[in-house]
Amino acid sequence: MSKDTSPIILAFSGGLDTSFCVPWLKENYGREVITACVDTGGIDAGAATALQERALALGAIEHVLIDAKQDFFETVIKHLIAGNVLRGHAYPLCVGAERGLQAERLAAIATDRGATTVAHGCTAAGNDQVRFEVALRTLNPGLEVLAPVRDNNWVRDEQLAYLENHGLPLPAQGSAYSINRGLWGITIGGQETLTSDASIPESAWVLSASAFSEPLEPSSHTLDFTAGVPVALDDEALAPVELIEKLEVLAGGYGIGRGIHLGDTVLGTKGRVAFEAPAAITLITAHRELEKLVLSAQQARIKDSVAAVYGDLVHEGKQLDLACDDVEALLASSQKRVTGSVTFGLRPGALFIEGTTSPHSLLAASKGIYGEAAGEWTAGDALGYARILSLPGTLQTRAAGG
Repeated sequence: MSKDTSPIILAFSGGLDTSFCVPWLKENYGREVITACVDTGGIDAGAATALQERALALGAIEHVLIDAKQDFFETVIKHLIAGNVLRGHAYPLCVGAERGLQAERLAAIATDRGATTVAHGCTAAGNDQVRFEVALRTLNPGLEVLAPVRDNNWVRDEQLAYLENHGLPLPAQGSAYSINRGLWGITIGGQETLTSDASIPESAWVLSASAFSEPLEPSSHTLDFTAGVPVALDDEALAPVELIEKLEVLAGGYGIGRGIHLGDTVLGTKGRVAFEAPAAITLITAHRELEKLVLSAQQARIKDSVAAVYGDLVHEGKQLDLACDDVEALLASSQKRVTGSVTFGLRPGALFIEGTTSPHSLLAASKGIYGEAAGEWTAGDALGYARILSLPGTLQTRAAGG
């Protein structure tokens, strides 16, 4: 049997784990390495150049950067907004929701380069190892998936020593916090998040470190949606990705979207992470208020129940599962009339929905005025309805008394 000489496609972030993987894979498998970065947000031109230079300096024969921000919105974020998805009623899946899309692009690069193997730098302790491998094996069961750091239990000091001994560049050191950034927000991990009793310090926040020490003046803004998709901010028509990026800067300056999420990991343990998601929290809050105006109570209840399942599937890296297609179809149907404008106010630490309008308003469609005039029914109709609605309770009371 001939030896596999195809290149190994490595998911590359430029951090210590993936930096270590480049030379280690070359040395231990005797094969070339192609690094791949799938940009789902948070990578500017300078960072992109630095990633390529680092990958090539570490020994990669090629570095591939794929701009997938628009695809990330269309395939994932759009549905998270439609479902108003917040894990634990707080966390908008800032980081992790993109792993399925990134795995899809890795598999495509492997096919294009004739590669039989993909690799990632995940450890055994986190969620991403599961997300990547579930997605990769769903996409292409024949791909070999390598995870050198996890499978060999390499620790940080050992990886640093390996790079130093080989005369290879080391990643930036010294930060006490692990920061992951994407289009939908930022996660921040540090000593404080390893337990459940303390917050991270003000200086550790990335987007809002000065939100309270240098507070901005209150301001009012508008968001426009068409069929559930955000299309304009303050009457300026924007593509979704650009709108999210602008809203992140705007709301982030007020400290909107800060939180510390305590929840269940994919592995079944408890985990805790700080996050900043100003755009996600603002969009979901505004979108939910618009839905209250245009959706019926039954529509909202049904949608909320499947949206929770959808959030779980995305969190676990199962967004390529056919069940996700089914949920996405329902969510898309529910958004047909979610068109309108939402006005919101911003103050340091506070997001306030001021009002919402829609051509499909169920409030405006009624001839009645809540608390003032019936309009659609008579006093007799109301009396009869109340009597019928009370029948189950009346019968239970009679039955209890024998």
